[in-house]
Amino acid sequence: MTVDGVFALPLAALLAALVDRLFGEPRRFHPLVGFGRLAGWLESRLNRRTVGAGFFAWLLAVGPWLALALWLRPLAPFAVDAALLWFALGAQSLCQHAVAIAAPLQAGDLPEARRRTGMIVSRETAALDATGVAKAGVESVLENGNDAVFAALFWFAILGGPGALLLRLTNTLDAMWGYRSERYHRFGRAAARLDDVLNWLPARLTALTYALLGQTRQALACWRTQAVAWDSPNAGPVMAAGAGSLGLRLGGAAVYQGREEIRPPLGAGEPPQAADIGRAVALVRHGLWLWLAVFFLIGYFHA
Repeated sequence: MTVDGVFALPLAALLAALVDRLFGEPRRFHPLVGFGRLAGWLESRLNRRTVGAGFFAWLLAVGPWLALALWLRPLAPFAVDAALLWFALGAQSLCQHAVAIAAPLQAGDLPEARRRTGMIVSRETAALDATGVAKAGVESVLENGNDAVFAALFWFAILGGPGALLLRLTNTLDAMWGYRSERYHRFGRAAARLDDVLNWLPARLTALTYALLGQTRQALACWRTQAVAWDSPNAGPVMAAGAGSLGLRLGGAAVYQGREEIRPPLGAGEPPQAADIGRAVALVRHGLWLWLAVFFLIGYFHA
């Protein structure tokens, strides 16, 4: 397929978003499964618990695939861009996981809602009440809206399909290696920092997107006053703005690996309920279409 001109990139983005909406991520032979095995093999061979070893492992894991994408792109730019963005986008998967939490929660099946929540969050979910489950679900949707949607679109806009691939692989390595445990604290630092760098500007654009699509003034105020207290430099703005936009109160106590952490408050209003998970999903979906519209507007002005 050949599509030339200033609308090639927006059309590729639209195609990738539509394919993701219709089919989601591959159910069988997902490329990330193979990439995860490669990453695990590299970590087992190279983890000397040093930053340098971790950076070298990152290069070995990401470099060949990025080089292959850059080599293939000139041969079929539109097809390669659309395919790589579809690979990088996780909008439909994120929404499906969110619905899988909200449905049993609304039906009163708290154990199933807890189990589903535990599949997408790192906190312990066995003792969560209904509000705790809803809070975890909303927080996950808002934060992963950046990682799985907007950051991929940002780097796609900058570097085409290879940019989206770079973001997705780096994000995957951060999820696998970016722990503060004895085993990964130094080895995973390069992957974690690179993920922070790649997400810094997209996270702030995501926060702005959330603010524009909801209670704008409140979202901006929450972003300005609350984000600095959050541990993650990128999750703070995203979640504070998202919570403020939705008029919800997030943050607070959560249990990680048997230890309770009191996290700073985010947003304003009432604690979330089951229906608010769907509102968070709608915020991400509307943001996705807003970004695609901006892509076409930029193409139009360039034309």
